[in-house]
Amino acid sequence: MGWTEHTHERRGHPTNTTILTSDALGPAIRALREGQVVAFPTETVYGLGADGLNDAACRRIFVAKGRPSDNPLILHVLGPEDLEGLVAELPVAAQRLIAAFWPGPLTVVVPATEKVPLSVRAGLDTVAVRAPSHPVARRLIAGLGSPIAAPSANLSGRPSPTTASAVYEDMRGRIPFIVDGGSAEVGLESTVVDCTTQPVTLLRAGGIGRGRLCDVVGEVVIATANSPVRSPGMKYRHYAPKSPLIWVQSTDDAFVRRILPDIVSAHRRWALIAPDVMKGLQASWFYGLGSDDVSAAHRLFDAMRTMDQHNPDAIVVIWESQGGLGLAISNRLEKASGRRVMPE
Repeated sequence: MGWTEHTHERRGHPTNTTILTSDALGPAIRALREGQVVAFPTETVYGLGADGLNDAACRRIFVAKGRPSDNPLILHVLGPEDLEGLVAELPVAAQRLIAAFWPGPLTVVVPATEKVPLSVRAGLDTVAVRAPSHPVARRLIAGLGSPIAAPSANLSGRPSPTTASAVYEDMRGRIPFIVDGGSAEVGLESTVVDCTTQPVTLLRAGGIGRGRLCDVVGEVVIATANSPVRSPGMKYRHYAPKSPLIWVQSTDDAFVRRILPDIVSAHRRWALIAPDVMKGLQASWFYGLGSDDVSAAHRLFDAMRTMDQHNPDAIVVIWESQGGLGLAISNRLEKASGRRVMPE
């Protein structure tokens, strides 16, 4: 029939959450037109979407997610032609980045018009926009005939979902529909660039590394703690599993074997997320991240959620990243971890 229905009682939310297959989008499109919230796949992570020009609908995203209202959303469009009437100005840097990376995992922050609801902008004079490449996301936008505003489809603060089942874990009973489009290709949220500054500012590292951005627009500065909060992922604790997470910032075998016993001595049941070659370490549970940043980015959030299901005393992540995609992995681990260990 194209869907599976689940029932879960939650006060103040719908009781039925239906998982739709990607070839049965009609109910999801109708729900979006009616001002409801729907979870859907993108190439980065799953999104929690509503009609991006319907302020009341967008406010329902914050309720379903438990998200602070001063945390802006991203408007998802089909292409630059959809920006007319939404942006007050499209700076040259934004035009170049859009030409180079859309559709894809890049969000640009540009001046907004009053047509963009305040809830989407979090009261700011800017809007974050991107054109996803995932075919299901694009069909939903086209079917709605309007931009879709969406953050990641997880409860606020939790690891972003990369599968429909991970969305269901957080959103069952909170939203009417989840569209299953398989596993997200990138596995981390989009790169966000503020194009209202000169030079442009990297607000959130993601699937497109800083070096690739520099190839297109020249200098790209990295946001600091004092930078304006114009993007998701800047202000609050994010990406964290329920279990305490300890990040070991080196994969040097001698260093890991020397410090690991001290790290886990206080934890009888602990989970390890690390390169595949470290599977032999004596953890209670192991999840391999592969051998490079591409595989680690794809697996990281699923690894956190999978290990969390065992309810361990602690989750230890061993990963050492450099630039490019590694900057995004480091950003997510930094925000998720309660403790970091590195060589002196």
